[in-house]
Amino acid sequence: MSSKLCKVLPLVVIALLVLGLGSGVAMAQDVYKLNYFSNSNTPGAPDATVRIDNPGLTYGNLCAMIYVFDNDQQLTECCGCVETHNGLRTLSVKKDLTSNPLTPSFSKTGVIKIISAAVNNSPCDPTSNVTPRANLRAWGTHIQNPVGTAYPITETEFSDSTLGATELANLQAQCAFIGILGSGAGICTCGTGD
Repeated sequence: MSSKLCKVLPLVVIALLVLGLGSGVAMAQDVYKLNYFSNSNTPGAPDATVRIDNPGLTYGNLCAMIYVFDNDQQLTECCGCVETHNGLRTLSVKKDLTSNPLTPSFSKTGVIKIISAAVNNSPCDPTSNVTPRANLRAWGTHIQNPVGTAYPITETEFSDSTLGATELANLQAQCAFIGILGSGAGICTCGTGD
């Protein structure tokens, strides 16, 4: 083997490893979206919204697997919504994501988790066979604490996080458990759009 090839080969291997690891991290971070909601189901407060878009990189439908947690860390509602390519879905936090909890108390604050996934068997079943597939985008409005009698509204993009295998398995299992216990309670709805 020539000395020139011996010097270049390790550099090529390192470059390929960096590219491979980098794309794996980017892919993992582009499937799991997190945000919060506040002052939902508060008398006098306006409703908040979540907007989800499939920008069409895959040129096909994706699923938004949605998991809503109360601030006590309990999953209260979950659902799977089809997101068509270039479609925009709008969900009401009050009417679609917190109005049908597993328990009789309505969440006022909490966390919304969205997994961007391949269409599976129903076509979007958040309880099993969730295969993360990158590219959904999401934004949420937030009803802040009142200033006088007015509730200021802010909006932020959902944050990317790394989705681990344990978290994915836990979200599916908890959602399946809601389906077993809930008799229809604990299932959110998909709002409008698409």
